Amino acid sequence: MSDDIWTRKEIESPCIKLCVVHPEARICTGCHRTIDEITQWSRLTPERRREIMADLPDRAGLLRQRRGGRSARLNRARAED
Repeated sequence: MSDDIWTRKEIESPCIKLCVVHPEARICTGCHRTIDEITQWSRLTPERRREIMADLPDRAGLLRQRRGGRSARLNRARAED
């Protein structure tokens, strides 16, 4: 099944339908776009879309750092005591 939206003659969307915004990096963990880029995508020029698409691989590194989970919370709590 294909998306009819992206069958037009324009640059494809990088969306992989894994839409979760990283709480610190503030980018989608699936496609690595910002919320503004996602909401404006259909109105952007093909040139601007190509620029964004070229930047996306570099953004993946922003998501690789772990926030620390339970261990980080415990360490913060100990530091505050």
